[in-house]
Amino acid sequence: MSITGEKKYTLYGVIAILLWSSVTAFIRDLSELFSPIAGAAMLYSVSTVFLMSVMGVPKMGAFPKKYLLIGGSLFVTYEICLALSLGMANSRHQAMEMAIINYLWPALTILLSVMLSRKQVSGLIYPSVCIAFIGVAWCIAGDKGISVDILLANIADNPLTYFMAFSAAFIWAIYCVVTQKISQGKNAIVLFFAVTAITLWVQYFFSNEPSIQFKASSAATLILAGIVIGSGYALWNQAVIGGNIILLGTLSYFTPVFSTVFASVYLSISLTGSFWQGVALVTLGSLMCFWVTRHKKPLAKNQ
Repeated sequence: MSITGEKKYTLYGVIAILLWSSVTAFIRDLSELFSPIAGAAMLYSVSTVFLMSVMGVPKMGAFPKKYLLIGGSLFVTYEICLALSLGMANSRHQAMEMAIINYLWPALTILLSVMLSRKQVSGLIYPSVCIAFIGVAWCIAGDKGISVDILLANIADNPLTYFMAFSAAFIWAIYCVVTQKISQGKNAIVLFFAVTAITLWVQYFFSNEPSIQFKASSAATLILAGIVIGSGYALWNQAVIGGNIILLGTLSYFTPVFSTVFASVYLSISLTGSFWQGVALVTLGSLMCFWVTRHKKPLAKNQ
């Protein structure tokens, strides 16, 4: 029996979330196979070509100018900050920390939406966001326990990557809130991917990174990663058409868990119990933000 209707689109969304969970592992792997900037540039190039083949070549005139300028700038900046924070991390374990920092964006998105809205919401939103931040601190501190000195010492080990990771989380939160208001229902994801790839290539040519050396295995990984990430966006674009958005939205909050599981296996990383606890806290904080701000149906009045 074939799957049709809402179930089909919901399935597309579930697959998209699972595919997105591989981003951390693939970006880190490509940075090691090539170099941080070159690996990211090639990844977004392959994804762009794949998205164009599936979704078509975008026409700039079809999108609001404000959306292209503001939304595009935020998207490109976010993707570059995320990719380079993962690629330039000192180790695979530190790259995992960058990924978890990035997953602050769901809680930050809800917080920003609340701050910009005049609607009254539960005061629990603020401790919920704090829980997510505590989870990140827990991951960074490790088994040593959370303290300001330990956190600052770890961040000082590679401040640029931590700065980019935190910036990415805030930028994506802004992107989610802003584009909802200025996109007019349009989706320029293919165009944004292309601009991201071009920007990264410009960065690469002005960097001191070594020339690109291809091997059959590295080329295969590149093509696979590009198709996987491109497929995630293409499927999500279909999912929002007729899928169960409430279910998909809730499931998306578990992406930090999915991503950590996939990356730990793919990159052969042994993570400590405290790191997993931190991941759980980040996920819990995001879910609490969603829960306390969800729209409740008004109670029926007594006749």
